[in-house]
Parts: sequence; structure tokens; C-alpha cells
Amino acid sequence: MKRFLPILLIWLMLPLVGVAQERTVQNRPYTDLRPFHFGILVGTNLQDLEFNNVGPQVITDDQGVAREYTITADQDRWDNGFQVGVLAELRINNNFQFRLAPALYFGNRHVSFHNMNPQATDSLISRTQNLKSVYIGCAADLIFGAQRFNNHRPYMMVGVNPMINLTGSESDYLKLKRYDVFLEAGLGCDFYLPFFKLRPELKFMYGLTNALDATHADHVKDKSMLPYTMSVNRARSKMVVLTFHFE
Repeated sequence: MKRFLPILLIWLMLPLVGVAQERTVQNRPYTDLRPFHFGILVGTNLQDLEFNNVGPQVITDDQGVAREYTITADQDRWDNGFQVGVLAELRINNNFQFRLAPALYFGNRHVSFHNMNPQATDSLISRTQNLKSVYIGCAADLIFGAQRFNNHRPYMMVGVNPMINLTGSESDYLKLKRYDVFLEAGLGCDFYLPFFKLRPELKFMYGLTNALDATHADHVKDKSMLPYTMSVNRARSKMVVLTFHFE
């Protein structure tokens, strides 16, 4: 992914060197003059969770014995997800557009827990959880586009994306809240093809709320899970999203 991002950024910004090129025949020359239009989107994403670990904690087990635990939680790898959706875009003027983009985001976070107490049994040294997520969201974005040159037009965007989490289980160590709100910003480029406009876009999304369900510990049936469930008191969701819009 670290190698992929610089290459993508350079590719998206290549149209900026177009000022040194000769004019060519424009595809779909009036498509940006439409006051309102629709499209579809598909793409891939990487999801991350930023945890705040509570440190040492004392848990009383079913036998009434108080034990001290120091457990750390971390997302130890990136797993690819994907998203699909539709969009509706309103033209404000020659440079600004407003876009609504309802979409489904599918992803997974691999979370590892490590018990830092050297006296713990082997079964408590480390555990993992695949925290699967299915979000339904509706991004509201403001787009600022440069002047079109030939069949390219770079742009920047910023917006908010309220989301509903459709997944979660009482048998998981950690559970996320049902609702979250993301701030998103990114850049992209319009490519005007003969029959449609293709818009690749790279954006970064940051959750504005604590995504962790703090009440989950009250519903855990297996009390041996409590030290892991209560090892975190805050989580922020983050995403890196590459989307292809067809308009």
C-alpha cells in the first residue's frame, strides 16, 4: 500500500501538466453543464481502528477472585474491503459541485490482544478477533474542480459521511457502535471518455466519534472475555478509500 499511494497520486496529478500540451477534440463537451446527473461507484478500501488502551485493570472472576490484567489491543494488519453505491451530483457553478453518494462499505479489521502479565497462562498470552464490518453511509461532499483541459479535469473534495454499522455480535471481544460520522477529504481526476465520464478518486476518512460500544461488557456471557473487552475504552475508525465513479 505504501508503494501504491505515491504512484496513484502522481497518476492523478498528471493532467496538471496538460498546459504544455496541444488542444485535442473534447469528448462529451457539455456533460459538465448539466445541472444534475447520476452515476454509480465501485472501489476498494482499507479500514483501521485507533485504540486507546486502559492499561492495568482488576477483574473479578466468577469465583470472586480479583486478578490484575494488563492487556493491549491493536489492529496488526490491513485487510482489503470494497464498496458499491450510487451518486447524485448537483452543479453549483463552473468549479463547484455538491455530491450525495449512498454506498455500502464492506471490510474487516484483524485485532490482536496481548496479555503483558508474564505470569499468565499460555491461553491468555494472546488472542485475536476478526472484526468484520458492513457500513451503509451517505457521503455529502463539496467538490472543487480545476478548469477542464482536453479530456482531463483534476479536483479536490471534502465532506462528511454519516454511517450505520450493520454488524456486531455479543460473542466478540470488542463491538462497535451502530452509528458513526466520518470526515473525509481527497483528490481525483475526471477522465472524459467517448460514452461516459470516469472519475478515479482517493480519499481519507476519519471517524469523529468514539466508535467503541462501551456497554458491550455488560452483555458478554463468557466472563473470561471481560479482561479483553474492557482493555480498551476508546476507538477511532479510519479508512483509505479508492473509488471509481462512472457518470
